[in-house]
Amino acid sequence: MRQNRQHKNTVSSRIINIATVAVALGIAAILIAMAFSRGLQKEIQIKTSVFQGQILITPFENNESQVSLLPFKASNQLKEEIQAHPEFERMHAIAIKAGMLKTPQDFEGVLIKGVDADFEWSSLDRFLVAGRYPNLDSETKNEILISEVVAHRLFLNVGDTVDAFFQTSLDQGSPQRRRFKISGLYFSGFPDIDENLVYADLGQIQRLNRWKVDEVGGYEVFIKDFSKLRVTAEELYLGLPSELNSSTISERYSSIFQWIALFDFNVLIILIVMLIVGVINMATALLVLILERSRMVGLLKTLGARHTLIQKIFLYNGILIMTRGLLYGNLVGLLIYFSQQQFKWISLDPQTYFVTSAPVALSWVEVISINVFFMGIASLLLWLPSKIILRMSPSEALRNR
Repeated sequence: MRQNRQHKNTVSSRIINIATVAVALGIAAILIAMAFSRGLQKEIQIKTSVFQGQILITPFENNESQVSLLPFKASNQLKEEIQAHPEFERMHAIAIKAGMLKTPQDFEGVLIKGVDADFEWSSLDRFLVAGRYPNLDSETKNEILISEVVAHRLFLNVGDTVDAFFQTSLDQGSPQRRRFKISGLYFSGFPDIDENLVYADLGQIQRLNRWKVDEVGGYEVFIKDFSKLRVTAEELYLGLPSELNSSTISERYSSIFQWIALFDFNVLIILIVMLIVGVINMATALLVLILERSRMVGLLKTLGARHTLIQKIFLYNGILIMTRGLLYGNLVGLLIYFSQQQFKWISLDPQTYFVTSAPVALSWVEVISINVFFMGIASLLLWLPSKIILRMSPSEALRNR
């Protein structure tokens, strides 16, 4: 018991505790930063993709406009060529038209997106806040899905009807009028989407634009692996007719995707800083431990122990200290991760971050990789301070004690 108390009162024990806390805080900070970075990146990718498509195939004339200016024929041959790509997951035809929703109280400019029967409404399940999706099989096909933001501005709710006005051409005198029934409300947290996008039947847009029933404004294509987005878009482009182009969601929202790409750089900076802090504290603890045990080092050298063996003894102790710090740090980091995932107690400004609460995403592979990387680099760097053992004379070490 006395030895244990003496050990706790030594200088090395206090330095070791500080080093353990530094390692724990470092790995916790890295895990938290990566979880929030990955979560925000994934959430923004999902929102932009679900509402705008991962790959958009449109005529070249429509590339710089959100509105479908010119149609193209939706042939089965073209669809089969797109579906033949190994990364293909699903696709649907669309046509977008600018319009205005008007009520007795106010009006709002919107973009009406017409979708066909191939549209996968289930992809919007997490964003649906009231009502249901438009019934595209009804005779009138006049139901629409609008955002909660637009509904609040126009004092509308599920089941209400609203007038929509469209200007089909510059020389047309009065705009065309359509009356729609609101079947449901959605909320994405993405201002560009919530303030503009309205879902309707594709046939409504075709009739307003006086297109044929087989003419569409574009195809929204989804693939299996988002990391292969650019390559897949280029490969699809090679098989398209000369008048059609394929553009990725990252190209259409380039500023946003460049912004979220910076998160990886921020995580890297945090990783480097925390690694440096952790290694410095561990090196200090190891040096103090070596100096405090100088007599033991001298005795081992007198008995013929090799330098590498003595170094391994202290490195082993250093790794044990680091392992304890990593264990505590992982517990803290994962506790914050799971609590945020479950309770969403950290909120964000949707005007800036496009989400109402901070999303988190972290895989076990990433957790293990971070720990192995941290442990590996720190262990290699700890070998340097252990070199002080080579300069310690056995006679001086035994005499000083």
